[in-house]
Amino acid sequence: MSEKKESYVELKNVNKSFGGFEASKDININIKKGHLVALLGPSGSGKTTILKMLAGLENADSGDIYIAGTRVNDVKPKDRGIGLVFQSYALFRYKTVYENIAFGLKIEKRDKNYIKKRVNELIELVGLKGMEKRYPRQLSGGQRQRVAFARAIATQPQLLLLDEPFAAIDTKVRKELRGWLRELINEVGITSIVVTHDQEEALELADEIILTNHGKVEQTGTPSDIYNNPKTPFAAAFLGDNSVIENISEFKGFEGIPGKAVIRPEFVNVYAQDESIEHAASVDDAVVSKVVFKGNIIELKLNIKGSEITAYRNVGQKQVIQGENVKVFIRKVFEIDDTKASSRENSIYSGNDSIVI
Repeated sequence: MSEKKESYVELKNVNKSFGGFEASKDININIKKGHLVALLGPSGSGKTTILKMLAGLENADSGDIYIAGTRVNDVKPKDRGIGLVFQSYALFRYKTVYENIAFGLKIEKRDKNYIKKRVNELIELVGLKGMEKRYPRQLSGGQRQRVAFARAIATQPQLLLLDEPFAAIDTKVRKELRGWLRELINEVGITSIVVTHDQEEALELADEIILTNHGKVEQTGTPSDIYNNPKTPFAAAFLGDNSVIENISEFKGFEGIPGKAVIRPEFVNVYAQDESIEHAASVDDAVVSKVVFKGNIIELKLNIKGSEITAYRNVGQKQVIQGENVKVFIRKVFEIDDTKASSRENSIYSGNDSIVI
């Protein structure tokens, strides 16, 4: 089956400007039926504009938007078969949980028995049984967002759009809701698009990530592909806790590579002076400039050859302190230029100078 036939949501050469600001530039996106896709990018990257054009809340200046094979550019928002979930919940304050979930079904003038059956099914599905008569003010943030999800899917929309759905919820509950939402979408089988600037959220939730920057799609792929094989300088630098090095050729094992590179903490091995060192021929000297305890890991900021990079040590490893001299082995980097990024391993992996001292 071709990619085109598999597409459930498609944007073709879509452009959108606000005055002189280009919010979307030649957007081409294909999303498969039943997938959960994350639109990921920094503030102002164009991800919310894409969501609003799909919902019909903004009109594209040019290009075509298809949902389930139908061109929807001129279709009213209420007729697009879309469910919406916002970070602010947007619940009716003076309606109960039951009434909020039933609202769309009543607008559709569904039979009362059907509404009761459907709402009770959804209350069970989102884990709010026994809370039917509560008002939003009587619910926690996580519970209110569950009501918002249930209301959004009550009318069985063909597409679910979520705009930063967990932004207003505290960290612990947000993590719990991610897993719950993933299971919920798997169960109901609805094609879903979530807008987020949180890369951990996108990597954990999505079947596919669409990475946006300055109104353009930088890269599309699975979370693993996007994270491990960035294709552009922005993709390499945006994902992960990265350091950008101006001249990677100064580092051992990367001689002869001109220009810049991105280094992630997981690419770096840090050794105290009295620890055994693998690949001793390819270690550089560094000074610890900062030590941050993060619970399961120790984050280190290292000064090395006039640059600062970030590295991790496990809590169980020997403690290193600020100002201490250490040895650093960089396993690989993402080499970047003006247009592309590519993975480069330390040259020791292709040689025979691996030494333990």
